[in-house]
Amino acid sequence: MILFYYPGACSLANHIALIETGLPYELVSINHEKKTADGRDFLAINPKGYIPALELEDGTVLTENPVILNYIAEKSGKLLSKKEGIRWQVLEVLAFMASEIHGSYQPFFRNFSEPEKERAREKLKKAFSILSDQIGGKMFLVSDEITIADCYLFWVLMVAPRSGVELPTPLRNYFDHMKIRPAVAQALSEEHLD
Repeated sequence: MILFYYPGACSLANHIALIETGLPYELVSINHEKKTADGRDFLAINPKGYIPALELEDGTVLTENPVILNYIAEKSGKLLSKKEGIRWQVLEVLAFMASEIHGSYQPFFRNFSEPEKERAREKLKKAFSILSDQIGGKMFLVSDEITIADCYLFWVLMVAPRSGVELPTPLRNYFDHMKIRPAVAQALSEEHLD
């Protein structure tokens, strides 16, 4: 599989999941001009023009973080419990992070007006409070084992400082714990973010 990524972008969640599962992968970076490191036009690979994109062995290209993370989990048999209650909680929190948090980062990534940024900060504070209550003092977000939700949450928390929103203590502690996890450290190193 080929993971198209931009260093430090949300594709980091997929990168971490690939390492955690042990699935073979190749990394190909893209630049702001939508060219891949191997010289291809990224828009020909993913007409949406954004990452992540995961090219499968048969040439199929998957996009959207929750879909790619779910694919990695299904393909490997890891990072997504077969227990229905836990499984649905993982998918629920993935959707929550994608819509309520990831989407709320746009004003900070694209330099929107200050009133738009302030609305986003309020939404982020509420979302972080919900996740903080969910994690409590646990090592991982949903269960006692790492899941694809944790791969995404690491990235969500890594970019939180751009918003200026202070993370609640349980989330700061979680981030510090995840940052030293071997798969996370490897992904950060491979993307030259360490």
